[in-house]
Amino acid sequence: MEVSLITVLALGFILGIKHAIEPDHVIAVSTIACKSKNLWHSSLAGVYWGIGHTATLFIIGFIFIVMKNEISDKWSMSLEFLVGIMLAYLGTTSILRYRGNKKHSHLDPTESIDWNKREVSYFKSLFIGFVHGLAGSAAMVLLTMGSVNSLWQGGVYLLIFGLGTITGMLLFTTVLGLPFVLSKNRFTLNRSLIMTTGVISIVFGIYYMYNLGFSEGLFKLWI
Repeated sequence: MEVSLITVLALGFILGIKHAIEPDHVIAVSTIACKSKNLWHSSLAGVYWGIGHTATLFIIGFIFIVMKNEISDKWSMSLEFLVGIMLAYLGTTSILRYRGNKKHSHLDPTESIDWNKREVSYFKSLFIGFVHGLAGSAAMVLLTMGSVNSLWQGGVYLLIFGLGTITGMLLFTTVLGLPFVLSKNRFTLNRSLIMTTGVISIVFGIYYMYNLGFSEGLFKLWI
């Protein structure tokens, strides 16, 4: 293996870590990780996100590399728009869960504790990563095609990049989960943190969609 390729792969790993902690990724996973009362479960939420993201990115990206084709701006931004919808949805479900817990706690404090024991959904984390992988396929293919010289190198680069995203999200969700784990026995504080996360997710999701639709011109492309 050439030294230049090793350098490219090392860069791909670093870029993968950086890619994992982009705002939309962090906000989306935080709506899942914040529901955990166990730090290990919170960390695993990030791992499953990374697996879903890597799987989609590799499959879709590899197909486009083989076809030597590019995704049009119209479809690329449309996939990105899905991320905005997902963020708004995740934030809404977090707030509804908070309101449900609050109402439940007024009825029976003991039952509210049992409600708090519900752990994160790894399938949901996997699905979030899947959607983010779809949305990032276009940019990733362009980056890969400009960095490697052959098909197998492109495949290896995508896998290394994916490993970087898994590592980055594992580390970040571990740190992110700390406030929620430490406040697990303080119902009001814990639920307030979850609701704040939900509001941030909704606001960012709406902003994300608005920016793509109007500022980036996605709506004009579909009209």
